[in-house]
Amino acid sequence: MSKVYLVGAGPGDPGLLTLKGRWALERADVILFDHLANEELLRYAPESAERIYVGKKKSDHAFSQEEIAAILVDRARAGRTVVRLKGGDPFIFGRGGEEAEALVAAGVEFEVVPGVTAPLGIAAYCGVPLTHREHTSVVTFVTGHDAAKIDWAPVSGSETLVIFMGLTHIAGIVDRIIAAGRDPETPAMAVRWATYPHQQTVAAALRELPGAIATAKMKPPATVIIGPVVGLRDQLDWFGRLPLAGQRIVITRARDQAGKLAQRLRELGADPVEFPTIRICEPRDYSALDSAIARLETYDWLIFTSVNGVKSFTARLDASARDLRALKARICAIGSATAAAVESLHLKADVVPDEYVAEGLIEKLAVENLAGTRILIPRAAVARDVLPVELRRRGAVVDVVEAYRTEVPESVPEWKAPVDWVTFASSSAVKNFLALVGRERLEGVRIASIGPVTSAAVRQHGLEPDVEARPYTVEGMVEAIVRHP
Repeated sequence: MSKVYLVGAGPGDPGLLTLKGRWALERADVILFDHLANEELLRYAPESAERIYVGKKKSDHAFSQEEIAAILVDRARAGRTVVRLKGGDPFIFGRGGEEAEALVAAGVEFEVVPGVTAPLGIAAYCGVPLTHREHTSVVTFVTGHDAAKIDWAPVSGSETLVIFMGLTHIAGIVDRIIAAGRDPETPAMAVRWATYPHQQTVAAALRELPGAIATAKMKPPATVIIGPVVGLRDQLDWFGRLPLAGQRIVITRARDQAGKLAQRLRELGADPVEFPTIRICEPRDYSALDSAIARLETYDWLIFTSVNGVKSFTARLDASARDLRALKARICAIGSATAAAVESLHLKADVVPDEYVAEGLIEKLAVENLAGTRILIPRAAVARDVLPVELRRRGAVVDVVEAYRTEVPESVPEWKAPVDWVTFASSSAVKNFLALVGRERLEGVRIASIGPVTSAAVRQHGLEPDVEARPYTVEGMVEAIVRHP
C-alpha cells in the first residue's frame, strides 16, 4: 500500500537520523530530498529508488512548494512508497505542515517521522544547552525570514531566543531586539552547518554579532542563538575538541569498503569525503576459480590476502554445488580485517602474520615444511607475486586464481577543496587516484598510507607519505593521522 513519509533528516550529521527515518528510507520507492538533508543518507535507500532533488535553498528552489506537494501526491497515487526527506524536523519551520495538509486534501495516507532540529544540534555540538537550571527555563523559536512581520517586544525577552533563517537580516533583527529592551551585552552566536565537521561558529555580544558575522563572511544557512547559555560554549564544546575536528580527509577506497573508515573519522571530528578510485568487479573468467573449488579438498593451504579475496571466494563457492565442508586446508590470512572476514564464516585463520604484508606471511611460514604441499591463493587479477614466487621456491605447488578484479571507476565525485589529508589503502588506489585527478591535487595535502607497499607506490610517483600505519590496518592509519602533529 502506498504511503508518504515526511522524514526529518536531522541537522546534518548522518548519525543523527532516527531509526525510524532509516527504516522509511530502506523501503522507499521515491525520495524527495532538499538542500539541508545530508545526501549521505540516500545510501540507505534501495538503488532502484527514484531520487528527486527539490532544492529549497534560499532564492534557488528546484521546485515550488506546490510542485513538491503535487509530486508527493502523484507518486503515492501510483502506488509507490514515498519519503520526503527534510533537513531538521518536518514540523519546525520545515513546511511539513503544508505538505501534510496537501496529502490530506488528496486523500493520501502519510506519516510524520520527527527529526533533530537545528537548535538541538547546536546545543549538542557547540556546547550551548538551550535550557539550564541556573540560566534559563524558557526557549523561544522564531523565524527571521520576514522580520518586519514579527512583534519583537514579547519575543526579545525570552531567556533563550533561537532565530531560524535570520542571517540575511541579522542587523535589523538585532536592532529590533535591543530596541525592545534586550541587554546589548547578552551573549549571542550564529552557527552555520551545525553538527557537520565544517560547522562555522561566530560568537559575540548581541550588539556586536552582526559585525562579527560580516567579518567572518558567514552565509546562510545559519541559526542564531541569543541568551546567557551561549556563555557556556567554551566550557562545554566537546565537538570542537575532538582530535581531528574540522579536518577534511579523502577516502580513496572502493565505495562499499569506505563506510567504516568514514564513520571512524567522523567520530573523531573529521569531515570524511568518499572519493573511490577503485571498483571491485567479478573476474572476466571464472574457470580457474571454479576449477579450484571443484578440487577444494586437495589443497593443504588456503591463503587469503584481503577481505575482498574472502568475499569473492566464498560468493563463488556458494554459487557452486559445494560448500565449506569440502575445505580441508589450513588457512592463512594477511591482516586482522582479513582474519575477521574468515572468522565471519565460522572458520579460524591458522596463521596471521605479525606484519600484514606478503613478506610477513613468508616469515611466519618459515617453520613449515611446504615441499610438495598444494596451496590455493584466490586474489585480485593484478597483485604482487612475492608470495607465490617464494612459496614455489620452497617446493610448494601454488595455484593463484583470479577471484576478483579492480577497475578504475568510470567517474569520480567533484573534488571538494580544501583537503587536509588523502588516505591510500593500496598501491592501486595511489595509481588510480593520480590517473583520475592528477598529481597537482596533492599539493599541500598530507598523505596517509596503510603500509610499506602502498608507501612504495606513493614514492614511485615522487611523493612522500606523511604517515604510515602501524599496524598496517585502516585503524592503524587513522591512529597515525591522529598522532601526526
